[in-house]
Amino acid sequence: LGGGLAMTARTHRTGTDRIAEVARGLEAEVVVNVQGDLPLLDPAMVGAVVAPLLDDPGLPMATVSTPLRDREEYENPNVVKVVTDRDGYALLFSRSPLPYHRDGAPAGPLGHKHIGLYGYRREFLLDFAALAPTALEQAEQLEQLRALEWGFRIKVAPVAAASIEVDTPRDLERA
Repeated sequence: LGGGLAMTARTHRTGTDRIAEVARGLEAEVVVNVQGDLPLLDPAMVGAVVAPLLDDPGLPMATVSTPLRDREEYENPNVVKVVTDRDGYALLFSRSPLPYHRDGAPAGPLGHKHIGLYGYRREFLLDFAALAPTALEQAEQLEQLRALEWGFRIKVAPVAAASIEVDTPRDLERA
């Protein structure tokens, strides 16, 4: 395991570009991107995002999600939602409420909140950062949609604990 601080070029458009710059100088097989908007991150989540990459050498990318029970969060565009297939691979990420409950809210979770923590296979990360942004990525301003649109799988590991992501002044107050 490594760690440390690295200053990146100011010209990067995205966080993926910044982490790829750092990854170029690493020898690690797996790179974890802990974003600055997760100041209260439970360290166990890092293990949850790394585990699928260690279990499956062909998996390019992983992330985490937690059940979403709060209606306000469900409808908040700053809270990214994720829908997965039966095996836990991402089908779609969106700032819109996902899934849409046509017949009213279910008794259980409304959906799943994506937590902005990513694990990448290093070689994939370098290739991924070089891919052209996609229309869906640009519409939602969510880089992980680029991976899906280019046909790459993202494993979404479930975690029980939620983490406050600080994207707005209100989030900062909650934190």
